[in-house]
Amino acid sequence: MASLPLHLDLHLIRILYLLLVEKNVSRVALKLNQPQPSISASLRKLRELTGDPLLVRGARGMVPTQHGESLLLPAKRILDETENLFVKKTPFVPQEESRTFHIAAPDYLDSQFLPNIVAALRRGSPLSKVVIHSLGPGIDYIRLLSDGDMDLVIANWEEPPQHLHISKLFEDPIICTMRADSPYAMRTDSDAMTLADYLSLPHVAPTQILPGYHGVIDTFLASQNLQRNVMVESAYFGLIPYMLTQTDLVLTTGRQFVRYYERTLPLKTFSVPVKFPPMRFYQLWHERVHQAPEHKWLRDQVSAAAKALLPQ
Repeated sequence: MASLPLHLDLHLIRILYLLLVEKNVSRVALKLNQPQPSISASLRKLRELTGDPLLVRGARGMVPTQHGESLLLPAKRILDETENLFVKKTPFVPQEESRTFHIAAPDYLDSQFLPNIVAALRRGSPLSKVVIHSLGPGIDYIRLLSDGDMDLVIANWEEPPQHLHISKLFEDPIICTMRADSPYAMRTDSDAMTLADYLSLPHVAPTQILPGYHGVIDTFLASQNLQRNVMVESAYFGLIPYMLTQTDLVLTTGRQFVRYYERTLPLKTFSVPVKFPPMRFYQLWHERVHQAPEHKWLRDQVSAAAKALLPQ
């Protein structure tokens, strides 16, 4: 293996990183606005320096060698740390600057929470773009945060991932609701639902966000050796209140979420005869954006929107 020059060629490390990520010389040339022969020459130099092919032909294009894969994270670390050392952090002036903020959140939040966040971002930084992403099955939000494809994730967890930065937004007590003119609702007071009733009534629940993850409601019930009668699962949480108006189904969720639908739909809310802990909502972000001024501003707007929610 050839020895590295005393002065570290950061541009060559950037080419190495992009080649391992893109697995395509032409795409790397386009990203760096360089001619393809120049990138090919850099790949040859990298192969000399490492004593390894780095990229080889696979069934559907180029694939990294085992040694190439082992260089991906060190190369990214060098680039990130170099940027932290030498890129001057300039103040973020929201009214004057244009950014794109990527926020992921489930659709069972308070119906005014995300709209209020968007409104605050539009007022504070009108030149910036906001992209709201869903949190559905198969969404690897931890990878998206670490790769920089997501800036912020808002959701509820019993135990949020420890290696991410976290800020608590609000708590939401758990209640259940059903059609107000259903036979059970008409004969039962709002505080008179029994445990036997609760477990036997037909429930509607959100589809699992992640394989093997059953949500805070069913996870807590299982910890108490209890199981409710889930008859319908829906990936469209925002439509569940409308399902209730035409069925005998019961929904268990946060008080904040139900509050909005109670105004327009014939629903009756019940105290749950189970001592559920409140749903705790957090915002999560990665270390890579922890010190960035624009991301600090973004998180401040989200925190302010949470504090503005009506008390329960």
